[in-house]
Amino acid sequence: MRYLPLSPDDRSVMLKKIGVPDMDALFRDVPRSAVVPLSAFDLPDTQGELEVDRALSRLAAKNVAAGAGPFFCGAGAYKHHVPSTVDHLIQRSEFLTSYTPYQPEIAQGTLQYLFEFQTQVALLTGMEVANASLYDGSTATAEAVMMAQRLTRRGKAILSGGLHPHYAETVETVAGLTGAIVRAPVTPGSAEDIIALIDDDTACVVVQSPDVFGPIRNLRPIAEAAHAKGALLIAVVTEVVSLGLLESPGAQGADIVAAEGQSIGNGLNFGGPYVGLFATREKFLRQMPGRLTGETSDVEGRRGYVLTLSTREQHIRREKATSNICTNSGLCTLAFTIHLSLLGEEGFTRLARINHAKASALADRLGAIAGVELVTPAFFNEFTIRLPKAAAPLVDALAKKGVIAGVPASRLMPHEKIADNLLIVAATETATDDDFAAFERALKEVL
Repeated sequence: MRYLPLSPDDRSVMLKKIGVPDMDALFRDVPRSAVVPLSAFDLPDTQGELEVDRALSRLAAKNVAAGAGPFFCGAGAYKHHVPSTVDHLIQRSEFLTSYTPYQPEIAQGTLQYLFEFQTQVALLTGMEVANASLYDGSTATAEAVMMAQRLTRRGKAILSGGLHPHYAETVETVAGLTGAIVRAPVTPGSAEDIIALIDDDTACVVVQSPDVFGPIRNLRPIAEAAHAKGALLIAVVTEVVSLGLLESPGAQGADIVAAEGQSIGNGLNFGGPYVGLFATREKFLRQMPGRLTGETSDVEGRRGYVLTLSTREQHIRREKATSNICTNSGLCTLAFTIHLSLLGEEGFTRLARINHAKASALADRLGAIAGVELVTPAFFNEFTIRLPKAAAPLVDALAKKGVIAGVPASRLMPHEKIADNLLIVAATETATDDDFAAFERALKEVL
């Protein structure tokens, strides 16, 4: 094949050089239970480009687009209206084709919007400094845990039971090799006693607010308890629009904030690319991953921008690096900055109020249906309901009626029996009264 240019002899030489007997030895760390033989897949014979295009088009036609009807999925990825101005601007060639600013002195435009982005993130999170973005919210959370481990020289990280399970799994995968990861129990609709788990070996406590089930968490007592033991509080935000209404994590005592910025400027995009927000206290600056853009003046007194901090392995000695993040989500960052600039502070707050009002109205309607219980006492734009039947098959039934009803909690946490009947529902400014009526009517029918 033209896509596999190496001959068997070439591969043999490479394997010998590496010091392994065969290709399978390269994957020896993968559990055998996770290895599926090629014969297990029912794949068609070789086809031409036209046939493949038709086959894939038929498969794609089975999908239901988020904008095709009532849509109430959230759980870390939210459907918001993105002004057409955003896409128009980021598709300008000087933005679309630019890459990471290896030569800062000739990348002034890129550095300027990264500087503006950092300023916006610092204001939203209530922190003193923010970096020039990470990949997404989950990897930002893992980076925050490793940063806390370096700062405290401790290994233990306590994860709230309300932390998004995908974020928790990412932390375990990325930061699990540098310390012990302890998950608090899952308590849908209420706060677990995470303070009782903090001890003298704790590096950090990771708490999401609003959490994966929707409840808003009071971070102050957790921050005080963590600080009393010499630990740090990492606040996680998956729905950044909530910061338009809720008190910032920084004001509540958080030491590091890791967030997902997808809601502003970025569509659902089939799950990515997204943009990770990362902010911290200035005193922790030296251990912050990624890059920091700063403002300066040149010899003629003109304003300019520089890479103030680049603590990654491509810029400094590998053993001194704080992260192996190899790029930033530059285009997604720009989209975030443009959208937030268009909204302004007043517009952002208004958007948050609309989101909360929409979710409150939907929660009232669904909670009034016989057999449906509202689990979440206080929320922003996402809440959880308990159904009289398993949520997953009900979601499938609702989809057949044209309503994408939300995310079954069992899909996120399949090993938690308590999650079987729980449905996580999000309502943003894109939802209408007709959508609410369709959801209410369809849910009554399937129940």
